[in-house]
Amino acid sequence: MKAITLHQDDQGVRLLWADAPDPVCGADEVLMAVKATAVNRADLLQAQGLYPPPSEDSDILGLEAAGEIVAVGTAVEAWHPGDRVCALVPGGGYATQVTVPQAWLLPLPDNWSYTQGAAIPEVWLTADTNLFLEGGLRKDETVLIHAGASGVGTAAIQLAREMGARVAVTVGSDAKRAVCTKLGADIVINYRTEDFSQALPAHTEGRGIDLVLDCIGGAYLPDHVRLLKPYGRLINIGLLGGGQATIDMAAVLMKSLTIKGTRLRARSRENKGQIIQSFRDRIWPLLVAGKLRPVVDRIFSIMDADAAHAHVKANRNCGKVILEIAT
Repeated sequence: MKAITLHQDDQGVRLLWADAPDPVCGADEVLMAVKATAVNRADLLQAQGLYPPPSEDSDILGLEAAGEIVAVGTAVEAWHPGDRVCALVPGGGYATQVTVPQAWLLPLPDNWSYTQGAAIPEVWLTADTNLFLEGGLRKDETVLIHAGASGVGTAAIQLAREMGARVAVTVGSDAKRAVCTKLGADIVINYRTEDFSQALPAHTEGRGIDLVLDCIGGAYLPDHVRLLKPYGRLINIGLLGGGQATIDMAAVLMKSLTIKGTRLRARSRENKGQIIQSFRDRIWPLLVAGKLRPVVDRIFSIMDADAAHAHVKANRNCGKVILEIAT
């Protein structure tokens, strides 16, 4: 098969489309012909050698894909060759073929493109898991979502809105503010022109925040502790602002705060299957019906994976950046 391979030269790491070994389909897996995949920040980190995959997973980039099943393992009964699907994948999405545990698959509606399907799995499952399973978000609570115009952010805004929560987000431009407002965010703060920690108390009448979905980490942690209500929750999913911070533990104790870090990739195959089944039962029908929608920023050819990574690294995207694989 063909896949993106990593090559180091004097200009750094380059992403090249080259021959790679064919994947072998296990008994509980399907073999997918990949039509589209998507760029996640985990891919950028892995390409730089900063986020190695689990030892049992493919070392090819790509954590989600959409395409057509071409073969099924001996223990697979619910899926068949020819089925159009999208899926979380255990690495290997930047390739013409990838193997996927059958429990990780979602059925692609006939009227959806493969690019739409590729925009769903990683970010929507991340948003759903961390807002509700980990964060316990409830109706009428206030959630703060950083990087509101990112893939996870655009999904989280819609999910929180659908739950009936009040949604506050941070963004880095007026264009991104417009995107988030259109998706249903109630409070949108441009962090380049306004200090979110100073602005939010006025927007919430001083009542504070119930939940923070945090991809920033250390730089914002003291502010989050100050802004959270008693029994508030902070769910950290990234460290764009660094991994070190000094916080007021007395405030954490007195307000009975929960601070938790989570990673979707680190979960067991069984746990991921359970998460995907819950998502399929609760959220997938809303996506199929059009009540929720994936936000696609740009579509690149897989041959231009370097340019796609640069686009995401520079924070130019509003929503998902897709890599299309021509066949």
